Amino acid sequence: MALNIKPLSDRVLIEPVAAETQTASGIFIPDTAKEKPQKGNVVAVGNGTKDHDMTVKVGDTVLYGKYAGTELKHEGKDYLIMREDDILAII
Repeated sequence: MALNIKPLSDRVLIEPVAAETQTASGIFIPDTAKEKPQKGNVVAVGNGTKDHDMTVKVGDTVLYGKYAGTELKHEGKDYLIMREDDILAII
């Protein structure tokens, strides 16, 4: 299924990875205690600007700040759109 959202300039569209529902020791985490995910997969990338070439590409797994980007819901899925500068690392 092709996604028909194309970010502009130096923006990136990210699909957040689902939050953990269980700890490593087997304890289930209730919905009220779950933290916002800080890791996701790049779904679409803008063209960049004349002063900034894009480093990330579609398919990269990235880490980003907890409150970075703008939340977006499209066809029942959650996405984040943010500037490439808000991405902390490529994993």
